[in-house]
Amino acid sequence: MTRHEHPTPPVPAPTAPTAPSVRLLRASLVAVWLGTAVVSAITHRTQGEALLRSAGLTDDAWIQALIWGGAAADLLMGIALWRWPGRHSAWAALALMGVMTLTATVLLPHLWLDPLGSLLKNLPIAAILLVLGSQSARNEETAP
Repeated sequence: MTRHEHPTPPVPAPTAPTAPSVRLLRASLVAVWLGTAVVSAITHRTQGEALLRSAGLTDDAWIQALIWGGAAADLLMGIALWRWPGRHSAWAALALMGVMTLTATVLLPHLWLDPLGSLLKNLPIAAILLVLGSQSARNEETAP
């Protein structure tokens, strides 16, 4: 090395999220799922029905089944993420979110353009679930 050359600093290796940040991410997801379940139950006769009717659904039984089924799924997923943190809950949440996002995309594609991010918010949630699921899988592989 000549006198004027500077050594290239080493690039730090990517680090896994710390325990406090993993707990914060998980807690935020639990809040989203439990909060969505509560809001769905509270607004089922107003917002939920209006959304599904705007998608062209007219059968009251189907509308109520979709609303209450979604609220129950959100509640169960929130409980699962809270009580049984780990890769299985993270992957299940990712799958559930994928099904719900696909269903909403088919029924109400305009929600992708909602300024409040009705469906766009699922992209960072998916990223968080991928990180949590991968982190949990690595922890399980390295556990004694």
